[in-house]
Amino acid sequence: MTPEDAFFTLHSTLEREGPGDDESLAWALGVAQVPPSGRVLDAGCGPGADVAGLLAAVPDGQVVAMDLHQPYIDELVARLGVDARLRAVPGDMRAPEGMFDLIWCAGAIYNAGIAEALPAWRSHLKPGGRVAFSDLGWRIDNPPLEAREFWTRYPAMTDRAGILAQVEAAGWRVLADRWLPEAGWSAYYEPLAARLAHLRAEAEPTLAGILDEEAREIDIWRRHGSSYGYLQVVAEPLA
Repeated sequence: MTPEDAFFTLHSTLEREGPGDDESLAWALGVAQVPPSGRVLDAGCGPGADVAGLLAAVPDGQVVAMDLHQPYIDELVARLGVDARLRAVPGDMRAPEGMFDLIWCAGAIYNAGIAEALPAWRSHLKPGGRVAFSDLGWRIDNPPLEAREFWTRYPAMTDRAGILAQVEAAGWRVLADRWLPEAGWSAYYEPLAARLAHLRAEAEPTLAGILDEEAREIDIWRRHGSSYGYLQVVAEPLA
C-alpha cells in the first residue's frame, strides 16, 4: 500500500475532510447574501459535506462542486447526484468554468495560497460576487512549541492579521471574519478518531504510519487547539 492509498483508506468513509459544520456554513452564507437563483462554486469540495447546505441556499440556482480527487466526486454524485442543480466535476479549483455569485472554499485554500487563489477566482465572480474561505492561523502570539513544530507542515501559516493582510494585498475587501467555533473541529476530528480506532487492529505498516500521524494531529488539537484555528473570511473584490 502506498502512502496515498493509505491516506484515502483512512479518509474514504468520512463525511468531512476538514473542520466545519452546518453552523459555520450558515454564518458565511448570512454574510455573503447569495441570491436564491445564485450560482455557487464549492472549491476543493472533498466528499461534499457542505453541498447539501449550499443547494438549500440557492433553491433556484446551481452548485458546482470541484475537487482534484475523482473518488470524492464519485462519492458526491452517488449521494446527491439526483439533484439536477448539482454539477460535480473533477478539476483544479483555481480554474472553474463560468461565473459565480459565491465561491466557497472550506479549508482548501492552503493548496494554492490566498495570494494565488483570490486573483484566479476574481475573473470567475459575477458583479457583486463574493468569496468565503477558511485558512489555518495562529490565535495567540506565542503558541506552544509542540504546536509550532507540528504545524511546520504548513509553512505559510500566519495569524489573523497576516491572513487579512494577504486578502487586502490581493485587492479584496474583508466583509467579515471570525474563528471557526470548536464544534466545527469536533465535527471533523470525532469521526476521524473513530475511523482510526476501527482500522488500527489490522493495519499494515504503511497504513499504521498514517494512522499514527493523524492520531498525533488529533492529540495536538486536544491539548493545544486553543492556540490555533481556522479563520473564516468573507470578502469581495475591490472595484
